[in-house]
Amino acid sequence: MNVAASAAKPAPSRVELMLTAPIFQTLLRLTLPTTAAMLATAMAAVAETVYVGRLGVEPLAAMALTFPMAMLMQMMSAGAMGGGVSSAISRAIGSGDIPRAHSLAWHALAIATLAAVIFMVFFWSLGPLIYHLLGGRDGSLQQALLYSNTLFSGALAVWWFNILASILRGTGNMMTPSLLTILAALLQVLLGAGLSLGLQLGPVQLPRLGMPGLALAQIAVFAGGTFVLLWYLRSGRARLTLRLRGLQLQRRMFMDILRVGAVACLSPLQTVLTVLIFTGLVARFGTNALAGYGIGARLEFLLVPIAFSIGVASVPMVGMAVGAGNIKRARRVAWTAGAMATTTLGIIGLIVVLFPDLWARLFTDDTAVLESARSYLVAAGAGFGFFGTGLCLYFASQGAGHIVGPVLAGTLRLIVVALGGWWLLSIAAPAWTLFALAGFAMAIYGLATAGFVYFTRWGRSL
Repeated sequence: MNVAASAAKPAPSRVELMLTAPIFQTLLRLTLPTTAAMLATAMAAVAETVYVGRLGVEPLAAMALTFPMAMLMQMMSAGAMGGGVSSAISRAIGSGDIPRAHSLAWHALAIATLAAVIFMVFFWSLGPLIYHLLGGRDGSLQQALLYSNTLFSGALAVWWFNILASILRGTGNMMTPSLLTILAALLQVLLGAGLSLGLQLGPVQLPRLGMPGLALAQIAVFAGGTFVLLWYLRSGRARLTLRLRGLQLQRRMFMDILRVGAVACLSPLQTVLTVLIFTGLVARFGTNALAGYGIGARLEFLLVPIAFSIGVASVPMVGMAVGAGNIKRARRVAWTAGAMATTTLGIIGLIVVLFPDLWARLFTDDTAVLESARSYLVAAGAGFGFFGTGLCLYFASQGAGHIVGPVLAGTLRLIVVALGGWWLLSIAAPAWTLFALAGFAMAIYGLATAGFVYFTRWGRSL
């Protein structure tokens, strides 16, 4: 009788698993598909840089100028505001309020639309000034503007894709957005090569568009992915179904997302501003130094998706636990995820410190450029593990709805970089000391974030 009853007992739902299953195993299960997706995205970014390297030194320097801006949009839409969306939806599901989760999804798309318009207008208007202030001149500035103006014309596709993926992640579904991201990355590699270098893909001979071709490839794959995600969420296959009937936009729904997402957006702003300050400093050493630093800094930006894959897995677990009132489990999830990110990025940092050419030679054989890239990787690589600590706990804090502490830690990192960089320039220090400062600032960021999370009281105030 007991055996029959046990056999008839339904399997636990995804929400029950998120609230009761072993933490490490559950985090690992949720992390793996996102990790695969982020690695595919990283490889697409590496391929893009290889294509740019074939276009010449000026396009490579232009990539150093524009890459932080492109990553800013990605980090804001997928990580910051996207994390706020996942947090709000997961807390609603954890508390059993499914209708609220449905409504939050549409409010998230409204926010994404406004944000995309802001990005497009901002970089169309101020892009020339920004890239000039960063050290762009003549050919490198022209190449930067060609890429930037094209990319931000498609800001809506990027924002909608990432917010739709965040809606799914908020329900605990990591597999669907991850599979679609992998497919998009593969298509971006092929289309980016064809449109930038003018390669022949099958029977089709594509035009050699240079830097704008790379941007067009990104827009195309994000737009395609957006249509697929919309279809999936409208089809009834997902835990949440997007239906317009009965929809009413409400201030409290916007605030539930923005009180986490809007504050979280300060973090990628700080990250990009930190890189921009460094870019401006390194630009004083010449185009070769700037191109070499761009190669090294690109690896730092690619650490974000790796930590993202672990951190974003913790968001629904933390959010649902907080929504269900299980604060102890929420905090255990956060620390477990933080340890995973620290270990992973720390190993990457150790590898590039010992073997910097494994990364640098992917992009160039120019001696001067290689020397600058090596200098950055050796000096800054020791801080990568701490960077993973801070970034992963930032995502976990989004799930809890308490993001101020990690944002303040990012502010501290920015201050260290700005003041330390100014002082080093004032004493005419060599470039490697600036790169060492970058690693030190990462350590400050990671330790400060861990301290804020430890002393912040989590609860259901949000």
